[in-house]
Amino acid sequence: MEIMSYQNPRIKHLLQLQQKSQLRRSEGLFVVEGRRELEHCLAAGYEVESLFVRKDEMLPNLSLGLSPFILPPSLYEKVAYRGSTEGVIAIVKERRYMLNDLALTPSSLFVVLESVEKPGNLGAVLRSADAAGATGVIVCDPLTDLYNPNLIRASIGAIFTVPTVACTSGECIAFLKEHGISILTAQLQDSQLYYETDMRGPTAIVMGTESTGLTQQWREAATAHIRIPMQGRLDSLNVSVSAAILLFEAVRQRRR
Repeated sequence: MEIMSYQNPRIKHLLQLQQKSQLRRSEGLFVVEGRRELEHCLAAGYEVESLFVRKDEMLPNLSLGLSPFILPPSLYEKVAYRGSTEGVIAIVKERRYMLNDLALTPSSLFVVLESVEKPGNLGAVLRSADAAGATGVIVCDPLTDLYNPNLIRASIGAIFTVPTVACTSGECIAFLKEHGISILTAQLQDSQLYYETDMRGPTAIVMGTESTGLTQQWREAATAHIRIPMQGRLDSLNVSVSAAILLFEAVRQRRR
């Protein structure tokens, strides 16, 4: 079916899902742009509800069992959230991971983020978690929507390749302690150098916001406090950069 008008109800619904987190939550739907992202999404078991394809693009060979809506290039460019999406946009049904869905092993490695605000930062952390082979990412008391289009774009699909759970800090602490997972909180005060800290066993690397750091609840729950040494005048790194440094220290120790 070809859609020609910007006023078409399906186009309006697509745009609303891109823009409104409340609608995404209430309907259990979100938007994915790009063939690579959509392929990761499908491989993770998500179900596509609607597919939109730019008219001058080849139809994706995704075996979805549904007929795509064809958009002329002028209309597609108006509804695409970003450039270079390879002419494919999908509306997808949500899947929510719970803490008990996470697969635990003797070498489990988690990134825990408390009250992360910026979708781009969370997306970048997810990319690092995927690269390091992390077991999962746990977002505590989140201030951003896990299916925000900016997050999906920044993660280049890692939101689908890395199990990601949203929960409260209290629930996460109880889960980690129940399963004997070391809680390493990244903080400047009362801390030891990260590379002098054992990360070979089941480990959770916990990070707070760049502005306020971690709450006292996490500081008290920690197995150890760790820090990245700073050589310049500033006393903090971007949370996604810090997460990458600490994740790959765990990778280095486990390969040693």
